[in-house]
Amino acid sequence: MADYDLAIIGGGLNGVSMARDAAGRGLRVILFEQGDLGAAASSASGRLIQGDLTVLERRAFLRTRMALAEREVWMRIAPHLVRPAHFVIPAHSDERPPWLLRLGLYAYDRLAPGGSLPRSATIDITHHPIGDALQRPFGTAFGYSDCLVDDSRLVVTSALDAAERGADIRTGARCVRADRSHIWRLVVIDRGHRRVITARSLANASGAWAASIAETVLRVAPPRAAALKLGQIIVRRLFDTENVYVLQNTDRRLVFASPYQRDFTLIGTVARPFVGDPAAVAMSADEVTYLCDVANRYFRERVSTSDVIRSVAGANLVMGRPGKRFAREGTVMFDARHRQAPLLTVFGGDVTMARLRAERAVSRLLPFYPMSRPWTGRAALPGGDFPNARFEAEVDDARERWTFLGPDQALRLVSAYGSRLHQVLGEAKGKADLGQSFGPDLTEAEVRYLMTREWARFPDDILWRRSKLGLTMSPQDRERLAAFMARGASSLEEQSIRR
Repeated sequence: MADYDLAIIGGGLNGVSMARDAAGRGLRVILFEQGDLGAAASSASGRLIQGDLTVLERRAFLRTRMALAEREVWMRIAPHLVRPAHFVIPAHSDERPPWLLRLGLYAYDRLAPGGSLPRSATIDITHHPIGDALQRPFGTAFGYSDCLVDDSRLVVTSALDAAERGADIRTGARCVRADRSHIWRLVVIDRGHRRVITARSLANASGAWAASIAETVLRVAPPRAAALKLGQIIVRRLFDTENVYVLQNTDRRLVFASPYQRDFTLIGTVARPFVGDPAAVAMSADEVTYLCDVANRYFRERVSTSDVIRSVAGANLVMGRPGKRFAREGTVMFDARHRQAPLLTVFGGDVTMARLRAERAVSRLLPFYPMSRPWTGRAALPGGDFPNARFEAEVDDARERWTFLGPDQALRLVSAYGSRLHQVLGEAKGKADLGQSFGPDLTEAEVRYLMTREWARFPDDILWRRSKLGLTMSPQDRERLAAFMARGASSLEEQSIRR
């Protein structure tokens, strides 16, 4: 008998979503991630949960309708991570005519399920706060509703849910060989230790590494796919409102400028074909300039490349030509040969469709062993067991219970942990009860929680993925955090190996 029903290579959003789905259906699951969860393309998304207006523009009505239905699911199961936002498209005289924007947003409203978010509207921004940050030629804009998501925390929270349902999540674990017979025999280097495990089926969800894993580790034909690089830039905050500005560019692409971590603006996404090592992907100078130029067409405050505080980039595989409909939906490939264990290959796709993509992938294994019905669209992710409309009340409740929290800190913590914030802060009566501080926002209690419960091993795991506090933390506080984590890492490593 095999050790597991399903082994998954890759701890990005596709991998952890499959682990969550399969574990909840009663399968014995193990997931291997060579680095940190969501460390590659899953942390370089545009942070959007949307129906995607550019897809609708290509008359892909069914895809848009499915994505908008998934938007509703995410708001229901992850209200702390997926937040409704007001999106604004300034009408540019050189781009899509106003009548076309009105028509597209009318269709967008009609395709969205039942009225949980406000409908689109025409806005005179000459006398509206939305127009304050824009250059004077813009007098009209079109507003509509979609959602923003904390992509990195969505990955980690999905992995946490999978683990609580029985999945074995292994970070710092690299599969180096896989032999296929009626079962899979996998050789894994798990934090320096060689392990051999067996599984009845295998999923290759290694993102931009999917082709090389297929060729060198699994020794099967790699998928015929192209690598695509996605990138965003972070600059100082360009506007005071909480709106997301949708900027039309001369190449007909839409670029989003969204509020980011209180004091910053995230501008993206630029997508380009990619050749090279996915571990070394980075934005080029011309890609940064491209996003700056788009912003400068619209905003009063000019942005130069020297104003870029940080750039974020990741690579993934897409079937066919990047930008087409099927590239956004992702790819699920299934290979079940006679007397050979099944192989799933899943890569690409946007954040919005990740849950449904995983559900469909796991369902391909139904002929091989019994499992329960799909369930992930009905069950809240950890910390998300409250109605979306109660988010602000959750923040207020947190400040009432932990009176030492300031409004910004309470908002950050509830946005990250939702109703499970008590697992981080416990019965603390004052900030001193949380141990030493690493800057004004991060405490020893939170670091310990992230190391023991959410697989954080290194400072970057916390500063750039489980939070974005790396944007504001001083070098001295980073050094103290690194020293603290190094002291606690040895015992946690031993515990992980024993598990």
